[in-house]
Amino acid sequence: MSEHPHSLNEALGHTASDKRLDVLRQVALTGSISQAARDVGISYKAAWQAIDTLTNLSGWPLVDRSVGGSGGGGARLTPQGVQLLALADELAQARAQVLARFAGRQSSAAGLGWRTSMRNQLPCEVVGLSPVGLGSALKVSLVTAGGDELASLLTRESADLLGLVPGLSVLALCKATAVAMSADLSEAVSAWAPATGSGSCVLRGTVAAAADPSDDPAGPTTGKAEAPGANTQEVGLTLVGGQRWVGFTAQGHRLVAGQAACAVFAPSSVVIGLDG
Repeated sequence: MSEHPHSLNEALGHTASDKRLDVLRQVALTGSISQAARDVGISYKAAWQAIDTLTNLSGWPLVDRSVGGSGGGGARLTPQGVQLLALADELAQARAQVLARFAGRQSSAAGLGWRTSMRNQLPCEVVGLSPVGLGSALKVSLVTAGGDELASLLTRESADLLGLVPGLSVLALCKATAVAMSADLSEAVSAWAPATGSGSCVLRGTVAAAADPSDDPAGPTTGKAEAPGANTQEVGLTLVGGQRWVGFTAQGHRLVAGQAACAVFAPSSVVIGLDG
């Protein structure tokens, strides 16, 4: 197993706080994916999504499914599926022991388990979930500790697997390149895709840091490699609650430290994560 390009612990790193492992546990107990979905409280489609996600992350088949036959078909865990649950249980026990030793200091350690390229990360609370259109998309309304409001778009299956309900503490993540920064809201909304449309998220604050494009070795006509366009400026915005949000101005526009500004981005660019 050590020569496999993936590893079972890759799956564990993404599932400590959602229901995907619960689906596997119920499949092991009931021998049925549909019954597992009912026991976990999600749809059959979401249960299959959970299994597919864990399979992709681990790089191993985790569930064997038989179709039809005298017994009507069923499902069972593969040896790798059994091993994954055993690893999950041991990690849960170890984590509980660590948290017990550091009781009272969990807040300072929140989010340290994350490894992501997204620099924008805000602790938030879910305040509502509402359907979008006639499909399976949901809008998740969020509020930060400082009272700023933002939203995320995701499928109903993903919301079920994460167990999203009003009052739940989550982490909102967003790539800096998806954020338009400007002193003028209408300018930011129209700066570039995907930060467009009346449904955009808006965060207001004060410019804490603004990069000088002339300091970029690539030169101001090229801009940073990660920027949405040439000759843009990277800006760090301090929000009302003291958190920082990073984005880019439109081409040719500049902001200075201390200036009031806003960050605009699409709900579809916001990823929801659960810590721990």
